[in-house]
Amino acid sequence: MQLTFTIQSAGAWSPLYQQLTDWQHWPHSQVNDTDSLAIAPKLPQVPAMQRRRYSKLTKMLLEVAFQCDPPAQCRTIFASRHGELNRTVTLLQDIVREQPISPIGFSQSVHNTASGILSILTNNQAASTSIAAGENTLEQALIEAFCQLSENNQPLLLVFGDEPVSDIYKEFTSEPELPIALGLLLTKTTDNDSGLTRLTLDTRSEAMHALARTKFTYGALLQAIASKQNLCGTLNQYHWQLNHG
Repeated sequence: MQLTFTIQSAGAWSPLYQQLTDWQHWPHSQVNDTDSLAIAPKLPQVPAMQRRRYSKLTKMLLEVAFQCDPPAQCRTIFASRHGELNRTVTLLQDIVREQPISPIGFSQSVHNTASGILSILTNNQAASTSIAAGENTLEQALIEAFCQLSENNQPLLLVFGDEPVSDIYKEFTSEPELPIALGLLLTKTTDNDSGLTRLTLDTRSEAMHALARTKFTYGALLQAIASKQNLCGTLNQYHWQLNHG
């Protein structure tokens, strides 16, 4: 199965590269882990009283959504492997210590927290879908996007992101690129889309075997989008191709 999208706009965030244009310099900047984990998006669009209640992950996902500048009443897909896991761990630790549970923390510990908050902040009443599919979360979100765009090719906002898991779970996962967030405003490619960036995801097994040696990372994907460079290779066992113009 080959899925081809047109990227109408994009956003990206990590502690080192906080705007899409910053990713043109990937991977040259360096910072230690302590500094990285302390940084979160500032979200000047959101009142401080609301903003301070959000988790770091929610702030990351909202930041890239705002960077994409989607149209009003835009459908959304939010994709995260771990979701608000760290907030859930904090709630469980409070229960173990027999401490009161934060009502805000509890209400924002669900997987679609960022989706709900974005809809409230922007008064967006369009449909929203939340995706979690392990290491293939981003790819499964793109498959969902392609299905929705096949029925209605109005722009759709896809938001993907994760942050490092709590120490108690670190032995079960290895994700050196986190924290990271990506936003893509997508349409299904048509003949009128010349000059725009095209993203192709190929799920066919023969394509994966043929190009298995050409592997790249999320960082390389974001650098290619930001720098308008073509890219072809394998990410998370899927074959990706990015073409500009």
